[in-house]
Amino acid sequence: MIARPTRDMPDLDADDADIAELDQDEALIADLAEEAEPAPGSVAMGRAAIARALKHAPNGPGVYRMIGADGAVLYVGKAKSIKRRIVAYTRPTGLTARIMRMVAATMEMEFVSTGTETEALLLEANFIKQLRPRFNVLLRDDKSFPYILITKDHVSPQITKHRGARNRPGDYYGPFASVWAVNRTINALQKAFLVRSCSDSFYEARTRPCLLFQIKRCAGPCTGEVNHTDYAEYVSEARDFLSGRSKAVKEQLAREMEIASHELEFERAAALRDRLAALSAVQGTQGINPRSVEEADVFAIHQEGGATCVQVFFFRTGQNWGNHALYPRADRTLEIGEVLESFLAQFYEDKPCPRLVLISHDIAERELLEEALSTRAGHRVEVAAPKRGEKRELVEHALQNAREALGRKLAESASQARLLEELARAFALKAPPRRIEVYDNSHIMGSNAVGGMIVAGPEGFAKSQYRKFNIRSTELTPGDDYGMMREVLTRRFSRLLKENPRAGASPVTDGETSTAQLSAEGQASGEEQALVIAPSPQPGEGEEASAASSAWPDLLLIDGGPGQLKAARETLAGLGVTDVPMVGVAKGPDRDAGRETFYADGREPFRLEPRDPVLYFVQRLRDEAHRFAIGSHRARRKKDITQAGLQEIPGIGPTRKRALLHHFGTLKAIERASLADLEGVPGVNAAMARAVYDFFHAKAT
Repeated sequence: MIARPTRDMPDLDADDADIAELDQDEALIADLAEEAEPAPGSVAMGRAAIARALKHAPNGPGVYRMIGADGAVLYVGKAKSIKRRIVAYTRPTGLTARIMRMVAATMEMEFVSTGTETEALLLEANFIKQLRPRFNVLLRDDKSFPYILITKDHVSPQITKHRGARNRPGDYYGPFASVWAVNRTINALQKAFLVRSCSDSFYEARTRPCLLFQIKRCAGPCTGEVNHTDYAEYVSEARDFLSGRSKAVKEQLAREMEIASHELEFERAAALRDRLAALSAVQGTQGINPRSVEEADVFAIHQEGGATCVQVFFFRTGQNWGNHALYPRADRTLEIGEVLESFLAQFYEDKPCPRLVLISHDIAERELLEEALSTRAGHRVEVAAPKRGEKRELVEHALQNAREALGRKLAESASQARLLEELARAFALKAPPRRIEVYDNSHIMGSNAVGGMIVAGPEGFAKSQYRKFNIRSTELTPGDDYGMMREVLTRRFSRLLKENPRAGASPVTDGETSTAQLSAEGQASGEEQALVIAPSPQPGEGEEASAASSAWPDLLLIDGGPGQLKAARETLAGLGVTDVPMVGVAKGPDRDAGRETFYADGREPFRLEPRDPVLYFVQRLRDEAHRFAIGSHRARRKKDITQAGLQEIPGIGPTRKRALLHHFGTLKAIERASLADLEGVPGVNAAMARAVYDFFHAKAT
């Protein structure tokens, strides 16, 4: 976040700061250095630590980091002159309560010099996203937005949705606000330009046109239904349309339709008519399509009840490509413009920036932000807060959406808070849980066993913190649910004890796998994603004590009865963790929802009333864990099948595998095929068809 001299401190970057004031600051620093050792954790101690660091602070532009006693970065700021900026932190007056808390927690400072203030702004945004300091504005629920990709690494280019690093050669168009918006647009573009969306492996395996060709959503280049020259024209038209030349594309198609009609080629004219209709559908279902804005991102910010919502709309090629609501974490004492400015710097840290950025509130360092975004994007970027006209209407529309989204968010949070309070009463917890972890396993007769962990809290499901655990042990009996639960909890809490130990928990002893080894193994095998462990919140920090920042759970829900609960309790006790409440959730007779039995330490098994909201809440948690575990299991099983081939199915050798693939085209089609369709494959008898069908439709547990 960019420190604001108008609110937090005197403006020592101002040109009219005189020599006398600087001399007074130097004298103040000398006095601080000579003072007796102040009380630990006091503002005076923090000022003394900053004064010591100030002796080595550079005079030029750069970034400074304020570091606490535990080594965690508390705050990242940038300045035109680092030394003149941080002098203000040592002054005894003029600081807000938030800044005083930050100063009191500071034990040392680090500095990075840059060539210009623009470079400092870019580096500041990068550090904030990496280090996530608790006193900065944090874009905590940011994500990688999807794009449309038209590839360039194949003779017949493919159109597909893309998210993440742009490693594949091709043209990228976006961002889109959601995968739904991308899929809708791709479907319409397929009808208009007949560009294939299938994977290269699917393309190479085709011996006859697929269903998309039959319903006129692909030109069929895989089987020669269209020559490569004509197909290249389709692809070129699609690129022109996505690049903003939609009017020229529509005029060209209209001329071709008229020519075909005059030449009595009515079938071709009808096909061109359908393509024109598809293009009109693309442009007509995008919501608000501005007349005077070709390419822009629109940001509107609204604050209420101590929470902040930023609504962003994406406009490309004169079309609305969707909107998305983001909820940055920010101290409630910050001005709305300060939050928006820091938000924008972080938002574009890993995204391409359009030539125009429209904002609902003006910001203090707009020119600096424009320069930084232009440097990063490689083209001129304008940041504007329009006051009238169509651009202002776009901003007002985004602002209305921000108000409504934040209202819904606050209502959901209030409802969630009440549920957590009722849950605490039902399970006899000391306080409403801030972090609930739910565990479940999934496998088929022990094969491809996966353990799943989901996380929920005051803001609902925290999907970014879900974890999957591929069961590694070779000593487990196939289908041993107790053993799987022991392995999952051992790996989860051993790592937690290493990375975020707390009072009352035993430290991890020598001989256990190191954190670095666990991280390397997880990345290499793709089995367990790295846990994001945030520093524990400090008392009295209000919103800064976020529920999502605590890595230790307040409640464990185990999918199972007394056996699973006992295995979980013994596992954690062996690690020295005895203060985490656990509840087993056993399914009712005939696995009926609503008749679950709960098992907890020190209590007899109990049930909740059939219409109790807490029961529905626990069912949602249990079902989400079940869905996540089964989904992870199916993904692993599919990967194994893809790598090992259909030969993994008993009785299926290379010949029958080839016959199945020639008949259905892809593994997914074989998986979805009915038993009758499998029996119709040449060379596959009824017994083999049954074996294939049962393999893909075996029920995971």
